[in-house]
Amino acid sequence: MSTGGRISTVRSSDGTVIAYRQLGAGPGVIVVGGALSSEHDYLPLASVLARSMTAYVIDRRGRGHSGPQGPNYSMAKEIEDLLTVQHATDATAVFGHSYGGLVALEAARQANAFAAVAAYEPGVSISGSIQTGWMPRYRQLLEAGDRRGAFAAMVQKGGFAPLGKLPLWYVRMILRVVVRRRRWETMEPLLEANLAEHEQVARLDDGTADRYRQIAARVLLLGGSKTPAFITTSLFAALQRVIPDCSAEVIDGLDHFAPDQKAPELIAERLRQFYGRGDPDGEAARPARSSTEPADNATSVARQRLGSP
Repeated sequence: MSTGGRISTVRSSDGTVIAYRQLGAGPGVIVVGGALSSEHDYLPLASVLARSMTAYVIDRRGRGHSGPQGPNYSMAKEIEDLLTVQHATDATAVFGHSYGGLVALEAARQANAFAAVAAYEPGVSISGSIQTGWMPRYRQLLEAGDRRGAFAAMVQKGGFAPLGKLPLWYVRMILRVVVRRRRWETMEPLLEANLAEHEQVARLDDGTADRYRQIAARVLLLGGSKTPAFITTSLFAALQRVIPDCSAEVIDGLDHFAPDQKAPELIAERLRQFYGRGDPDGEAARPARSSTEPADNATSVARQRLGSP
């Protein structure tokens, strides 16, 4: 894939180098990716956004051209990184996918830096809705050097049936078929970062969505009909009750991987419409419900956990 754009770097509050890729011209939007992914995974989406905006795709700490997570990693570090890029670019819009959606919402809650915030299936856990019981076994297998086993343990116990009913050896075998070598080579170096990020998901779960009542920005929540309700409809309803200006849409036929793998063009067009509503010269249409051809069910189920949240 042709990367395009220009890579720039900034130093976050703790001195960590944070890299981001710039594409397009016009009003700025920062793209924040999920776990087990890097900025390269969001270039197709960013390329569509770049038709009418400047897209700044962050390589979050712990991946790509950016510095390491570091021993004191926390959500506060992610927020500092995002706000440092925002200060450098003057972008007033942000899009986050999965864990990146959690970062975007937390940043919007704590700082009034963005006028418009969009998130695709943000990794917000309420009363344990995002399961983290797999983490001890995952950590144990990582420490033992069984990286494939650690990944399989996460998928098996992540709450996406029917894989939870299968023995670990069988889940491991399925994933060797489903997750192609090139994809595994990009995810495997991020397994430790993935654990640290899920620890933050669990830490931020205080049983309610009330913390997001402080968000003043316009918010759009997007999800796919093939993703379980705990990360789409149930979560969206809880967030809409507390965020003053919040709309939500569940798109037929899509799953958790629409922004980075399955339908980046479709999601990018939804985002352009949303961000354009705040621009007198932008597109004013409200995102419409859409259908896509359903993906192979076995592959979709097996992949649901990749990069989530």
